[in-house]
Amino acid sequence: MPQTGPTRGSATNLPLPRFVSLKANEANVRRGPSLSHRIDWVFTKRNYPLEVIAEYGHWRRVRDMEGATGWLHYSLISGVRTALVTDDTVDLFSRPDTGSRLAAQAEKGVILRLLECNISWCKVSASGYKGWVLKSGLWGVRSDEILE
Repeated sequence: MPQTGPTRGSATNLPLPRFVSLKANEANVRRGPSLSHRIDWVFTKRNYPLEVIAEYGHWRRVRDMEGATGWLHYSLISGVRTALVTDDTVDLFSRPDTGSRLAAQAEKGVILRLLECNISWCKVSASGYKGWVLKSGLWGVRSDEILE
């Protein structure tokens, strides 16, 4: 029987997959959902966007921009939404319109705080700058996602 609507996490009842961000400055990514599982690598960028793809108790299976997956303790992630610049540079405009004033530019790898998104644009902030950026140059927000 086909499933209707988004999948929900067994621990949180929140939609899966969903985007979150790294709350900690450093987070061990484990092979499985417990402290006894081996650490595969360590995230070292606070606010880095991650996609939660599964839940098991207090553990969340996350995927990063490169597609690597592993398990993080839920206390290490936040519901604060961020996105990673994937294009070489993205332009931040004063309005969601490429004809509006250029407010700033962000380079590939920069983490932007998502303030709101419509179907094509996201209002973002970083390092004291605010502006509207085209969603297509970001990772951390779904193409069909609206954030208010």
